[in-house]
Amino acid sequence: MQIKLKSIEIQEYVNAPTSDFPKYTTQLMNIANQNSQATRPRYVGQLSELIQEFPGRTFEEWGRWYQERYPDAIDDATDRIILMIENFNEAIGKIDRTLVKSWVEDLILVKTFTGLRFQEAILKKLSEIRHCDYRLAEPHEESQGIDGFVGEEAYSIKPSTCDSIPTVAESIEVKMIFYEKKADGVVFEIPEE
Repeated sequence: MQIKLKSIEIQEYVNAPTSDFPKYTTQLMNIANQNSQATRPRYVGQLSELIQEFPGRTFEEWGRWYQERYPDAIDDATDRIILMIENFNEAIGKIDRTLVKSWVEDLILVKTFTGLRFQEAILKKLSEIRHCDYRLAEPHEESQGIDGFVGEEAYSIKPSTCDSIPTVAESIEVKMIFYEKKADGVVFEIPEE
């Protein structure tokens, strides 16, 4: 039998106070907290370790115990989050339909296109380094596991999480380029000659 305890039930079982925040406010405060990093361990301590060290049993004991060790942490975190909320308020004043439409176009058109076409960008960068031309694979070459050519060299471009090289690529001379997507682009290693 599988049993699920909701957060509110856990709070009740351990006699912790429950909170009721206005709609959407916790989502905004969470984003402000993430951006400001206000509750990172360097500011408020490593809470998962502190709760293990905590010798008491009640919520009230926990509050006193924590605040003796980090007397300014809650106020400092609050200040950092409030500053970010003030930045959000300023930014919200700049958001109108035109800006939202530009953002949606950037997301759907630009980011999707570049995110799905980075194989060509990898080939182009490699061709610049090797001082030769590149081209994307033709459909019959793609069926052989080739994504493109730099000079006369065939390349297959796969995510670094790819466990195996396609068996078709093993039967032909294809160099592998493994890439890793990052938040700000793609990282890959140039195969040796």
